[in-house]
Amino acid sequence: MASKSKQLAQSAFACIAALLMVGCSISYKFNGASIDYNTVKTIQIDIFPIRSTYVWTPMQSIFQTRLTDIFAQQTRLKQVRKNGDMHLAGEITGFDQYNKGIASDGYSSQVQLKMTVNVRFTNNKNHNDDFERQFSAVADYDASQQLVNVQEELVQQMSKDITEQIFNAAVANW
Repeated sequence: MASKSKQLAQSAFACIAALLMVGCSISYKFNGASIDYNTVKTIQIDIFPIRSTYVWTPMQSIFQTRLTDIFAQQTRLKQVRKNGDMHLAGEITGFDQYNKGIASDGYSSQVQLKMTVNVRFTNNKNHNDDFERQFSAVADYDASQQLVNVQEELVQQMSKDITEQIFNAAVANW
């Protein structure tokens, strides 16, 4: 009798486990994008001009390359020049320096560089996803260094941060 109860309990446990496995599924997308490729096939990424007070010309191409690369590498969207199912437009609106730390002698010891980009995103297949917002990133450097010596590395870093923010807002639905 005990053997029959044990078999029945094991069978019940196996049935419950099977139902749980069938009823639950977990889906991971390692690129972070949640795009319905049956509906959305193309993206238009406009040139983002520099509209900030301080202009460092290479900043525009560094940012633009990062932005187009992240969509090329992490989605299957075809990039088009016009009439994309999704559309990114905007401008680099800020490139500013701030004193972040003061040394005991009263002079700046740390400087913070901030880059800001205004983005207009349009999803022509679902306008509920449309937005216009500002994205920014900061990078610090030692005040004993001159900006011209560190700005390329810092702009690379900030562009990476900002383009990841834009990507997540546009297609990752986070």
